[in-house]
Amino acid sequence: MDQGNTAFILIAAALVLLMTPGLAFFYGGLVKAKSVISMMMMSFGAMGLIGVLWVLYGYAIAFPATEEGTTQFPWAIDFNELGLSGVLETPEGAAYPPLAFVAFQATFAIITVALVSGAIADRAKFGSWMVFAFLWSTIVYFPVASWVFNFGLADDASFSYGGWITHGMQDVFGVGAIDFAGGTAVHINAGAAALALALVLGKRVGFQKGAHVPHNPPFVLLGAGLLWFGWFGFNAGSELAADGTAALAFVNTIAAPAAALLAWLVVEKIKDGKPTSVGAASGAVAGLVAITPACASLTPFWAIVLGLVAGAVCALAIELKFKLGFDDSLDVVGIHLVGGLIGTLYLGIFANGTGLIYSGELTQLLVQAIAAFAVLIYSFVLAYVIGFAIEKTMGFRVKNEDEVAGIDTVVHGEEGYVLTDARG
Repeated sequence: MDQGNTAFILIAAALVLLMTPGLAFFYGGLVKAKSVISMMMMSFGAMGLIGVLWVLYGYAIAFPATEEGTTQFPWAIDFNELGLSGVLETPEGAAYPPLAFVAFQATFAIITVALVSGAIADRAKFGSWMVFAFLWSTIVYFPVASWVFNFGLADDASFSYGGWITHGMQDVFGVGAIDFAGGTAVHINAGAAALALALVLGKRVGFQKGAHVPHNPPFVLLGAGLLWFGWFGFNAGSELAADGTAALAFVNTIAAPAAALLAWLVVEKIKDGKPTSVGAASGAVAGLVAITPACASLTPFWAIVLGLVAGAVCALAIELKFKLGFDDSLDVVGIHLVGGLIGTLYLGIFANGTGLIYSGELTQLLVQAIAAFAVLIYSFVLAYVIGFAIEKTMGFRVKNEDEVAGIDTVVHGEEGYVLTDARG
C-alpha cells in the first residue's frame, strides 16, 4: 500500500467536504437576510443525510463490484457492500485502502445534492427538501455516479468495472466519455434537477429582475473562496495519486476559474456598467464547474480558453430565467448546468489526443454529448417527478405570507442576525 497516495486521497476528501460549508456561505450570502438560515441548513442537511445514506447503501449502488470487462447499466446494487461491510479490508497489493476511496466519493455525493438547493431558495420547506434529497440521491445520484465513476480503479479485483458512460461507450465507439471529476455526474446532474425543482415550486413572490438582491456579498466571496480551495481536492484528488496528472489538474483548477472570473467581470461591465463582487465569485465558480470534467485532459492554455468561454457564456446564461420565466433563485442552471455542458462538450474538440483538433475526428464530441444529455434528461425527469409528488402530498413550498415574512423563523425558529438583545 502506498501511504503517500493514501494520505493524498484522504486530504483530498477533507477538502471536498469543506466545499459544502463553503457552498452554504456562497448560497447564504445570495439570499434574503430573513432566509439565510434556511438556505445554509439545506447544505448542512445534505451533509448529514447523504453521509449516512452513502455508508448504508449509496456506495453499494455507485460502485457495485462487477466482473472485469462487463458493463453495468443502468442500475445495480452490491449487497455485499451494504454498510461498507465488503470494503473494510485492504486487499494485498492495493494501492490504497478501499475506505479511502469510499470517503472521497462520499464527499462528491454530499456536494452534488447540496448544489440543487440553490434553485429553490427563499421558499422551500426543510423537511420536504430532506425527503427530496433522500429520494433523488437514491434514484438519481448514486446510479449516475456509477455510470461515470465506476471505471475500474486498481489492478486488483477489489475494485469494480462497468460504468457505461466511460467503459461501455469505449466498447462501442473506441473512446469513452471523459469526465475526470464530475462534469456530468455532479454539475449537469445537479443543474438539471435544479431546473426541475424550480419549475415544480414556481416563482418567488415578486419575482422579477432586480427584485431579489444578495443580502451579504462578503459571505458570497467567502463561500467562493472556500469552494475554490476545496476544488483542488475535487479535481486533483480525482487522480487518486499524487502524480503528474494530479499536478496538471491542479494547475488547470487555477487557470480556468481565474480566466472565467475575468470574463464574467468584463461581460458584467459591458452589460450593466459595473463589475461586482458577486460577479467575481460567480465567474470563478463557473470556471471551476467547466474545468471539472476537463482538468486532466487539457493543456493549461486550453484551460484558460475554456475559462474565458465559460465565464462569458454563464454570465449571459443567468439571464435566461427572466426570458423563459422560471425562477432558479441562485442560478444553479445558469452556472452549473450550462457550465457543466460547456466543459463536457469542450473536451470533444480540445481533449488531449482524442479531441477534434488532435484526432481530426468527431467521435469524442459524440460520446461527450451522449453522456451529457443522457444525464441531463435522466436527472431532470426523475427530479421533476419526485418534486411534483412531494408538492402534491406533503407540500414543498412554504406559504406566500411566510415567504414574504422570511422563512428562517417559521421553519427553524432562528434569525440569521440578532441585532438587539430582547432582554435589554
